[in-house]
Amino acid sequence: MAVQRVRGVCPHDCPDTCGFVAEVENGRIRRFYADSEHPVTQGWLCAKVRPYLNHVYHPDRLLYPLRRTGPKGSGQWKRISWQEAIAEIGHRWREIIRQYGSEAVLPYSYSGTLGLVQMTVSSARFWNRLGASQLDRAICGAAAEFAVTCTLGVRHSPPYHHVRDSRLVIIWGHNPVSTAPHFMPHLKDAQRAGCKLIVIDPRRTRTAKGADWHIAPKPATDGALALGLAHVIVREGWHNEAWLMTHTVGWPALKERLAEYPPERVAEITGISVADIIELARLYATTTPALIKIADGLQRHRNGGQTVRAICVLPAITGQYGVRGGGLAYSTSGYLQWDDEAVNHWSECPPPGRWVNMNRLGAALLGEVTDPPIMSLYVFGSNPAAIAPNAGRVVAGLQREDLFTVVHELFMTDTAEFADIVLPATSQLEQTDLHKAYGHTVLGYNRPAIAPLGEAKSNWEVMGLLAREMGFTESWLFQSPDEVIAEVLAATAVSNPALRDVTLERLQAESYIPLQFEPEVPFADGRFPTPSGKVELYSQTLADRGLDPLPAWSPMDDGGGQEGATVNGRFSPDQSLILLSGAAHHFVTSSMANQPDLLQREGEPFVEIHPQDALARGIQHGDRVIVENGRGWCELKAVVTEDVRPGVLASPKGRWSKLGNGRNINWTTSDALGDMAGQSTFHSNRVWIRPVSTE
Repeated sequence: MAVQRVRGVCPHDCPDTCGFVAEVENGRIRRFYADSEHPVTQGWLCAKVRPYLNHVYHPDRLLYPLRRTGPKGSGQWKRISWQEAIAEIGHRWREIIRQYGSEAVLPYSYSGTLGLVQMTVSSARFWNRLGASQLDRAICGAAAEFAVTCTLGVRHSPPYHHVRDSRLVIIWGHNPVSTAPHFMPHLKDAQRAGCKLIVIDPRRTRTAKGADWHIAPKPATDGALALGLAHVIVREGWHNEAWLMTHTVGWPALKERLAEYPPERVAEITGISVADIIELARLYATTTPALIKIADGLQRHRNGGQTVRAICVLPAITGQYGVRGGGLAYSTSGYLQWDDEAVNHWSECPPPGRWVNMNRLGAALLGEVTDPPIMSLYVFGSNPAAIAPNAGRVVAGLQREDLFTVVHELFMTDTAEFADIVLPATSQLEQTDLHKAYGHTVLGYNRPAIAPLGEAKSNWEVMGLLAREMGFTESWLFQSPDEVIAEVLAATAVSNPALRDVTLERLQAESYIPLQFEPEVPFADGRFPTPSGKVELYSQTLADRGLDPLPAWSPMDDGGGQEGATVNGRFSPDQSLILLSGAAHHFVTSSMANQPDLLQREGEPFVEIHPQDALARGIQHGDRVIVENGRGWCELKAVVTEDVRPGVLASPKGRWSKLGNGRNINWTTSDALGDMAGQSTFHSNRVWIRPVSTE
């Protein structure tokens, strides 16, 4: 049989959204590689996805539905048919709905697989029709998304290649070597042409190691640093008064606010010297074009929204918005928003009811959410026992005997271990989908390369089975993936001219379609889609919500889960450190974190600690250590390194607890919410660390 080349799109949570090719022979994929014709991927894939066949053909793939036969978490399962599984789910849900109402059912999903069909629509239509609780999907970038929209009106970001025109790049709280790798060749070209690179991060990341200057502030002080830079720029007369008067609202009020952030005060807050603050302000203000690039890790603090607001100020006071190679690079998501009615079909569903914040899952399952309580949890595209904050509470909630849990997954994850029913899911190479990116504007069609392994089914196919079981008859619950794509494309094209010549048939023929938007340089026309039409340094939207309408800094406030109390004599405040849990280089959160080759490359679970902090605690390089606070603990290997600043620990997220000692770093992270949009606060995490031998 001839080899068939099938094009697809990476579904994982990364701004690059790469194109790939699968070569299929006799129903099995023999080769998997980057598509050289994709305008962003350009022939290479990241370290995570390059060995994707090891993920698809992993010997531990779930291939058949399973029913739990022993206690939750016991690992005792019985294979059942899909018919039995769906019937049992329907029976249990009907009983729950009869007794408690539909909102007692909570769907929980996120970015395990992205895509219009398999995530966006699968997270909407059936659940809306059922009347289930709505999930407040605030675990990733909610505060930054809200802050940028309140300030600029929309999330528009320049194309990656525009950085080649930059003379200065500040990468702030972001590590694109690991999390947006296809930006890096363009940045390297800019550096070779003389562009200066500054990285601001408490940890010397892979990206920081390639910088001209690495600046390491204390965690959660970035907002103060941004306002301090603005103070110096205005004090020295380096700001663009004419641009501010023409294109902003609130400049006089902000100027008054900036007086509160002289470099001497900011130095005390951030741990950065006065001289460095002034020099950084000078470099930024006197270099054009200058680009600031951020991502979501920066705002996973209790003050994350205001941090992003403060950073948004800098291109405004220097007049860098609308300049090619300058401005702010965050997300391209605002260029294309799917038509809400076509996605949700709200007009034919019950009105949306209560919302449950996904960051508070443990608390919600353990009684924070009542009237009705959550009696059933359906998880797909996520692994909350591993990735949600305050994981000990999540696991305790999953252990409730009266909670009926269904998990639709490729593998027996930490979360699936506590399910009542486990359903086998398809990989990207076995399903149809349409993908828009958040790092560029190329639309990509994913065609299945092989038939589903075993009895695996896609998210959308299972939604149809559940809809039929629940007695629903609406045709939009039973469309094929291509019919969903065609409907949403057509509806969205009515209001978005970039889609008016984009059809399902064209996508199937071309696979990738670069969408064109004007102006090519964000805000080059001087228009900002805010209520005022300008950059809103003062935001009435925030004021109306009772929030500070001007950018400000407030100190991080985390007591480590025990609010300053001493537990067993160990948790004295002066011995605490802040734990940062950024992205691993070889996993996408917990996706791929069970793949042996990638686990070997990432190494055993570790925590980085500065030599000064290690010495004070009797910790040596390679020691087994306990990282703990009032929320929980985990055991890791100590890596003593100057790559983290004093007072800071760093341990990458994404590890499966079941592959270690039953816990990961999220047993210590806080489920408190941030200052805006219900944001997660993973990096506002006060912990204590000691050698394992210490009692």
